[in-house]
Amino acid sequence: MYKGGLDVHKAYLILENGTVFEGKSFGAEGEAVGEIVFTTAMTGYLETLTDPSYYGQIVVQTFPLIGNYGVIPSDFESGCPHVKAYIVRQWCQEPSNFRCEGDLDIFLRKNGIVGLYGIDTRHLTRIVREHGVMNGKIVASYDGTVPEEIKGYRIIDAVKNTTCDKEEVFSPEGEVKRRVVLYDFGAKANICRCLVKRGCEVTVVPAYTKAERVKEIAPDGIMLSNGPGDPAENTEIIEELKKIAELKLPTFGICLGHQLLALAHGAKTEKLKYGHRGANQPCKEIATGRVYITSQNHGYAVVNDSLPVGAEVSFVNANDGTCEGVCYTDEPAFSVQFHPEACGGPLDTGFLFDRFVELMDEYKNV
Repeated sequence: MYKGGLDVHKAYLILENGTVFEGKSFGAEGEAVGEIVFTTAMTGYLETLTDPSYYGQIVVQTFPLIGNYGVIPSDFESGCPHVKAYIVRQWCQEPSNFRCEGDLDIFLRKNGIVGLYGIDTRHLTRIVREHGVMNGKIVASYDGTVPEEIKGYRIIDAVKNTTCDKEEVFSPEGEVKRRVVLYDFGAKANICRCLVKRGCEVTVVPAYTKAERVKEIAPDGIMLSNGPGDPAENTEIIEELKKIAELKLPTFGICLGHQLLALAHGAKTEKLKYGHRGANQPCKEIATGRVYITSQNHGYAVVNDSLPVGAEVSFVNANDGTCEGVCYTDEPAFSVQFHPEACGGPLDTGFLFDRFVELMDEYKNV
């Protein structure tokens, strides 16, 4: 059987609860086991594929047509895909965009990412919403059994496998107005771009960088990036962030950085039923009552009532009331669970980078 000139092979998705979906393969040949998650974003599939926060996960796109604007390397959030596998309802074999430099199928093949299409992604999403995040495996054939490795799969060493290997400095074209250390826990590239655009020289450092090294760099502020995995697993990083907090430098955390900063202050985190992933999550700012539409990608959240004295919830998710932001009242630090740097949008909360810049300038002049 052929479609669009390509050899089409059957493939199956087996969920740990025994549900099986029959579809067709694209991308790389082979099998893949991972944690099944879905994202509701209508655009930004390239950012999704290259977002390190998806490490270890099989990503399902709820929007039915994916790949219509092809592959555009300048939109990547990192150098390569981090998903375990990729599931779509339909992939576009003939992309059309003036920036396009290739198609999705070839991109996945080159990067060894198994793809599955032609299944009812809406049905799959409903299963995950009802039963919660579960593991699954994409296979070329199905013999009626659920492989043991599905139930035993768990994501480990996620930050270790996505952080950078060495320090790297990024400078603005004009005057350097302030210097920032960006901890890379699996950072999206646009965090650095947002800082550089605001006149910051950014020193990106590996996730396990010691506080002593940060003192040597002598930054005006510290940025804690997004990243994958269970935040509580990163005990070594959490201990180091306790020392970072003692420096009393302006600090801004995003996503995993938000969670790790809270853990370093004694709060707790919990795994959500199916997480928040997409570009349409409403978040309410407590101080103003205003609701912003945000981009999100996380399976864990800070437990609201676990925050210690000196830390207050600043944003909550308008759908389920979970913690989406923390403001630290006894030090110059704040964090958010969502992504103000989201490329592909929405851009509602980009002003938080301006708040960070203002905070750094305020402390420089003290």
